Formats: sequence, C-alpha cells, structure tokens
Amino acid sequence: MKQTRKILVIDSSVMVKWINSQNEDYLEEADQILHDARSEKVELIAPELAKYEIGNALLYKNMSLPTSKMSLGTIYEIPLTFCVLDQEGASETMEIAKENKITYYDASFVQLTKEKKATLVTANPKHHRQFEGVKVIDLKDYR
Repeated sequence: MKQTRKILVIDSSVMVKWINSQNEDYLEEADQILHDARSEKVELIAPELAKYEIGNALLYKNMSLPTSKMSLGTIYEIPLTFCVLDQEGASETMEIAKENKITYYDASFVQLTKEKKATLVTANPKHHRQFEGVKVIDLKDYR
C-alpha cells in the first residue's frame, strides 16, 4: 500500500524565508520544510494569493529591482502548488474570516488547510490560534 504524503499549507510568513533571509528568524526550520518537500516526505500547497503577498513583502526588503525579481522568481522553482479559490471556497473563506474576525487573506490559508485536510505551517502570530477543524504548527516547532 502506497503511503500518502502529509500535506502542508505554507503561509507567506514561511515562504518569504525561502527567498530572502534578511531579518528573518527560524530559517533552519523553513529549510527543513523545503528539504522534506524535495525528498517527497511532504506536499506543499498555498492559496494563489500567496504569490502576491510574497511580491509585496519583497518590496519592503530594501533590495535592488534585479535582486527582488530574482528572489520572486525563486518561489516558482520551489516544489509548491498554488491553489486557485473557486466560488464555494471563496464563500467558505468569507465565513471563516467573519466568524474568526481575521482578514479574508488570512482566512484563505485556513480555508485551504481545512479543505485539503492539511496542516497549516506559519510564522505569523495571527495564525497561532485554534481554528475549528484545522491543525496549525508554529514554524519554530517544525521538525
């Protein structure tokens, strides 16, 4: 019987560590996730909007344009699947956002985690709480 890989939803606070380590903590843990994905121990997914959050985060890293573009390009080389939100998922994301008083952006990571029966890995303190039916791991605790 083939063993299924554990699915991890990676939020932008973790992804940014893969593309620019400037002023970032828990780089070893973030690198371990990448190692686990490359050795097919885990499958990495994220909402499509994470690409835009990463691009925005890079704007504030005080890097040159060529360096920013090169760093952004790295996110497309990582074994990470970006998931598009359909109408049903969008509706559920709105429910999660309203019920938990979080942004729609943050709720999209929670919704994807719930939908895929995955584990959310985050370095974002706003996500370090319990959401019904969602397992959350703080990046610093990733082994």
